[in-house]
Amino acid sequence: MAKPLKICVCGGGKSAHVMAIMAASKPDVEVNVLTLYKDEADKWSKAISKDEMVLILKDEDGKTSEVKAKPSVVSKDPKSIVPESDLLIFTVAANTHEEYLKAISGHLHKKIVVVGLPGLPGFEYLCKSSFGELSEQITVMSFEISPWVCEIIEYGKKVEVTRTAKSLNGSILRGKAIPRKPALMSLQMTLGFDPALKQVKHFAELLFTSYTFFNPVIMYGKWKDWDGKALDCEPLMYEDITEETAKLLESCSKEYQDVAHAISAKKPEVDLTEIPDIFNWVVEFYKKEIEDGTSLLKAIQTNKVYKGVKHIMKKNKRTFTPDFECRYLAEDIPMGMVVVRGIAETLELPTPTCDTVIQWGQEKLKKKYLVDGKVAGSDVKETRAPQRFGFTTLEEILSGQKTDS
Repeated sequence: MAKPLKICVCGGGKSAHVMAIMAASKPDVEVNVLTLYKDEADKWSKAISKDEMVLILKDEDGKTSEVKAKPSVVSKDPKSIVPESDLLIFTVAANTHEEYLKAISGHLHKKIVVVGLPGLPGFEYLCKSSFGELSEQITVMSFEISPWVCEIIEYGKKVEVTRTAKSLNGSILRGKAIPRKPALMSLQMTLGFDPALKQVKHFAELLFTSYTFFNPVIMYGKWKDWDGKALDCEPLMYEDITEETAKLLESCSKEYQDVAHAISAKKPEVDLTEIPDIFNWVVEFYKKEIEDGTSLLKAIQTNKVYKGVKHIMKKNKRTFTPDFECRYLAEDIPMGMVVVRGIAETLELPTPTCDTVIQWGQEKLKKKYLVDGKVAGSDVKETRAPQRFGFTTLEEILSGQKTDS
């Protein structure tokens, strides 16, 4: 009898709940959950000791269906779960990826597949640098965004998905060891029909198509001239963006494309020339949710998925101030924009608009990434920029590995 596909879901949040139920509901799949936080592990373990978990799925017409299943084990101990796993799926926030990689590093085997769902730019660099002697053996997959818009209704028991992406681009950086079961096919099987997983030609494509400038630019547009006074309500994040902010988004998108095209000019075998700009990506990805796709501004303002979404704020009694430590800056800048900026620096390409946003963001975060126009600040060690890993050539950037000099 064939051994079941063994999946380890890393994380204790809402996406981990969805992934655990989806995978556990499939035949011949064994699912375990690793969360490094004891309170989460204990609470989730207690919940599944009594009942199966419930996943509520809402379709495009608002109709709901339920999936019932549960993981076999929820634990904070990597050595009890990781060594037997075929797929290790990261559903945690990008700024905790490194914490998980450190925890699992001594328990990996060469045939395991590590998946970022999503990974964000530089995920491959971070993984390879954490694998030690297995760095050339292990296969790494990374996807552009999370497949789901979801919320936990009751921890360890019930979660609801209100939107599932129809398709999702992902990359595969294959290791020398052959996984026990095909990586992409196995992940698709656990997810079901939606989203349809599409493999891009080279992992570098996801460095640019994750569009990590999107939320930082919107925050910059809203708060760059803020006078420091508290607000009476939480402002809308997307529906209230201005034409000026839309133009900044287009400018950053152009700079991302310039870097991608420069790579292809030097390495024609890495074809990044068809990467869509931010306008075409938004219109295509959200084509059924956008009411007016005549411009980027209108596409964002009339996107039903963005309707009612507010800026992340800090509440003080009845007033609100912007939370500059939120994930839109704390993740998307060091694990996104700075990565692309670092590649641009290697290629000696200017990125003035991205630089402006990064410099504003690092000030709000009290970090130093860019110093005197170089990715050389004291906090580069917390980013995924190629400079952190000692990459000095395009060849190293495209392989995800430091070459011996």
